[in-house]
Amino acid sequence: MKNISFLLVFCFVLFQTAAQELALVVDDGKVAYIDTSGKQIIKTDFKKAASFSNGLAAAQEGKKWGFIDSSGKWAIEPQYDKVKAFNSGLALVSKDDQWSYIKTSGETLAIDAPDKYFDFNDGVALYRKGEKIGLLGTDGKLILEPTYKTIKNFWDGHAKISNGDLWGLINTKGEVVIPAEYEEVGTYNKNGIWGRKGNDYGVFINWKFTPVPGATRIWDFNDTSDLTYAQKGEKIGFINNQGKWVIDASFDKARAFSNGLAPVMKDKKWGYIDGKGTQIVGFQYKDAETFSSDGLAPVKEKLWGFIDSTGKLVIPMEYDISVGFSFFQKNAEKGFINGLARVKTKKGWGYIDKTGKLLGDKWYKNAELFVNVK
Repeated sequence: MKNISFLLVFCFVLFQTAAQELALVVDDGKVAYIDTSGKQIIKTDFKKAASFSNGLAAAQEGKKWGFIDSSGKWAIEPQYDKVKAFNSGLALVSKDDQWSYIKTSGETLAIDAPDKYFDFNDGVALYRKGEKIGLLGTDGKLILEPTYKTIKNFWDGHAKISNGDLWGLINTKGEVVIPAEYEEVGTYNKNGIWGRKGNDYGVFINWKFTPVPGATRIWDFNDTSDLTYAQKGEKIGFINNQGKWVIDASFDKARAFSNGLAPVMKDKKWGYIDGKGTQIVGFQYKDAETFSSDGLAPVKEKLWGFIDSTGKLVIPMEYDISVGFSFFQKNAEKGFINGLARVKTKKGWGYIDKTGKLLGDKWYKNAELFVNVK
């Protein structure tokens, strides 16, 4: 029984540690890190620092940069002139005008120096030699010899590639999944990919291009729906990942489906429709954004507030925040994330819960998104 109790306590502590999320805030000119209860977990004397990534956060002491751990202690002593965030276990650092990759241990990754350094992402980094770009692995070895004129950033294990005017798609192994035969290729998403061949816009079904009748533009699919918005003539509607129109093109603007609803605009006013095109929330807002998984969406008249899926205003419109600047990262949830939203007023930056209560009753000069520190 004693062993079982110990195991339960150990698992609970392990879960709590693994799930810890911290956000960088600037208070009285100094950087600190708070948890999702608003408690200050790390207090520092740094004037410049960054959010955690791969368990470490960049921080500047004097004129040099290093990395601290989740206890606030130096994991990598300040010795660099410039640093970037860790990704895939590696970070770019610069000392004496020389860039290199370091591991979270501080050890330098041994590589044949490229002509230009790129951040790691999805376990690979772009590798330029001369006019061509290949792929570098986290072991310092080339995954793909410099082959392409252009490789865009990886998203969900795939990146756009080009050797001229036509585009295709490769995976992190350097394998071609869509040949560079298209005028445009959308960002990869598990729910769908669009492309353009000649004047035809379409989607890829089992990696095969299928034109969408009448489409003159298609936007990227996202993680929350197998529908995306597309243009036909001067209006916007929605297609599915099989290339079928499911909601007629009758809107002036649109954004993605999330939680079964999508913001759409008619006559300069935004409202929300469901997956059948039925109006759920009337056209009444100056601007509107997608619903988060927490069931709330940012809407704007003069200022921003939040509505629920019935259209009820649950958090008053009193935030002078620009949604495009504050809520977004590519493919990230907007507004509320795990019960908290980062907002701004004239008092500063802060976090509110789904009732509109200010976390810790505290406003900050700056506040970043919460991230898992492990």
